[in-house]
Amino acid sequence: MHDFAPPTFLAKICARADLPARLAALPRPWVFTNGVFDILHRGHATYLAQARALGASLVVALNSDASARRLGKGPDRPMNAEADRAVLMAALGDVDLVTWFDEDTPQQLIAALRPDILVKGGDYDMDKLAETALVRSWGGRALAIPFVDGYSTTALVQKIRQAP
Repeated sequence: MHDFAPPTFLAKICARADLPARLAALPRPWVFTNGVFDILHRGHATYLAQARALGASLVVALNSDASARRLGKGPDRPMNAEADRAVLMAALGDVDLVTWFDEDTPQQLIAALRPDILVKGGDYDMDKLAETALVRSWGGRALAIPFVDGYSTTALVQKIRQAP
């Protein structure tokens, strides 16, 4: 029998209270994004790589399970618990830090961290988001990266449910 050390990527998972110190150790510019990231797929991987390419460090804030449930995607969502989603996210090479938030939006977290770049996935009108005004208030940028056509967690969940 062999004893294995815990994977080093677990160190990327960071409690909210520890974020300021951990973030200060990362090179700038800092890119911030958030989401449920329930069942990781190709669209997520592409999005995160594109987000990371915009700066020197990528911070991903996951909706907590309670926050994700309030998004109205279904009573059984998220399918993967926040701790499991955090581990999978931390395992990705493009991600530098992973944390979570329990609020409906990450606005409080963004205000505390003051990232240089805010990135959202999909067809958001960034000018209508309160988070955009917040990031711009300290000279940061906010932009949306389009979804990769044909990849959706909701579609995957529906496909799984329809399987024989």
